[in-house]
Amino acid sequence: MAVNDISQLQSHFALFADYFLDGAYDEMFDPQGMPREPYQTLYQRLFELSAATLRQRQQAADMTFLNQGVTFTVYSDDQGTERIFPYDLLPRIITNDEWSTIEQGLKQRITAINLFLNDIYHEGKIFKDGVVPRDLIYTCKHFRREMVGLNVPKGVYVAIVGTDLIRTETGEFVVLEDNLRVPSGVSYMLANRQVIKNVFPVLFTSYNVRPIDHYGQVLLHTLRSFVPAHRTDPTIVLLTPGVYNSAYFEHTYLARQMGIELVEGRDLVVHNNIVYMRTTAGLRQVDVIYRRIDDDFIDPLAFRPDSILGAPGLMNAYRAGNVALANAIGTGVADDKAVYAYIPQIIRYYLGEDTIISNVETYLLHEPKQLGYVLEHLEQLVVKAVGESGGYGMLIGPHSTATQREDFRRAIKANPRNYIAQPTLQLSRAPCFIDGHVSPRHVDLRPYILYGDDIQIVPGGLTRVALRRGSLVVNSSQGGGSKDTWVLY
Repeated sequence: MAVNDISQLQSHFALFADYFLDGAYDEMFDPQGMPREPYQTLYQRLFELSAATLRQRQQAADMTFLNQGVTFTVYSDDQGTERIFPYDLLPRIITNDEWSTIEQGLKQRITAINLFLNDIYHEGKIFKDGVVPRDLIYTCKHFRREMVGLNVPKGVYVAIVGTDLIRTETGEFVVLEDNLRVPSGVSYMLANRQVIKNVFPVLFTSYNVRPIDHYGQVLLHTLRSFVPAHRTDPTIVLLTPGVYNSAYFEHTYLARQMGIELVEGRDLVVHNNIVYMRTTAGLRQVDVIYRRIDDDFIDPLAFRPDSILGAPGLMNAYRAGNVALANAIGTGVADDKAVYAYIPQIIRYYLGEDTIISNVETYLLHEPKQLGYVLEHLEQLVVKAVGESGGYGMLIGPHSTATQREDFRRAIKANPRNYIAQPTLQLSRAPCFIDGHVSPRHVDLRPYILYGDDIQIVPGGLTRVALRRGSLVVNSSQGGGSKDTWVLY
């Protein structure tokens, strides 16, 4: 039987009994309930499968994640921190034309951000020309005075970026936030692809999906680009906080993919401003460090003296130009959520171009007029702490209680610079297999940008899913999951 729209699908096919369309952009169906062209093959395939078959494939996927140790940590969970990363069977599909726009927009964005970081740590022209307030940068907790005047290899401060995109009600992609310090999640993108090839081999081969399996080698090539020319046999390492870090699976996964050593701070020693790695054969000089440790903890002599995660003296070696760090120290100033609001002006200032991918409208609460408006409309807005990530330090007004709003009102008044606010957006929804049915859930997209000798973006990204019905929070730490992202040729 041919099924042409959602209503017919619901009446004839129990698998879609919970599916609904409302004001949010639906990735699979148009507003009339007809399947969008890229999803038609998936739509027909679902029509051929039973809920029992999909459950079996979901179980097979879960077992694969369990056997491979694909986990993450929830620090606030009293019932045990280690969990299998939640995975949804059904892929999210992006056309080649859509990806082309995303790719151009992200390349533009990361180019401007690197120019901005170089400027604020050197001449500060953007301050003198009144484009970005000097006080906004100097009051950012991630601004590092230790980086002022320090030249980084190739002028690249941010080599590895994970930028969060959402699709609005109109179908347009916009940037929700930039992750420039130690962006995570790319291992789940790669693991998702491996799993879906196993559980949906026929469906995968029926689509012309662009590959992502080479990400590890592209990342390694990017890191190698920062090796000094005179070093003919360079050593590159991935610096992890250790096994108790929430992303430790990813650290081990990426080190294995690149064929480099995974080290902790205790494995490194600095002598005469040169970083060495301890090995069974003695000390070996380290040239590039892909760090997964925040600035505060990377060197107890330069930053937090109580840190046991980093290597004493690392900052001196870095300042002397004897080791490269990816990403550079001090890059977090550019993913401060208040600085985010200035990215369109930053792009125009350094590149002379209009922004290809827009920002979300953002209220800066250190400005009295905008502060007053936000305090009067907390129930309608999303409020975020400027330096937090992972879904922490956030109020979603329409889903909040009066007590939560009052707590945020007091916190905002006490430190307006620490918060921004944005309209509550309807993130797009994609079909997910949940509790035996195909149901729509809100999603975002985190592509990964690599900047070395050139800028490369592996075609895809981590599509994160708000698995709870009605939730807008996609972070795994807040109950979210992920699905594979297919970019078509």
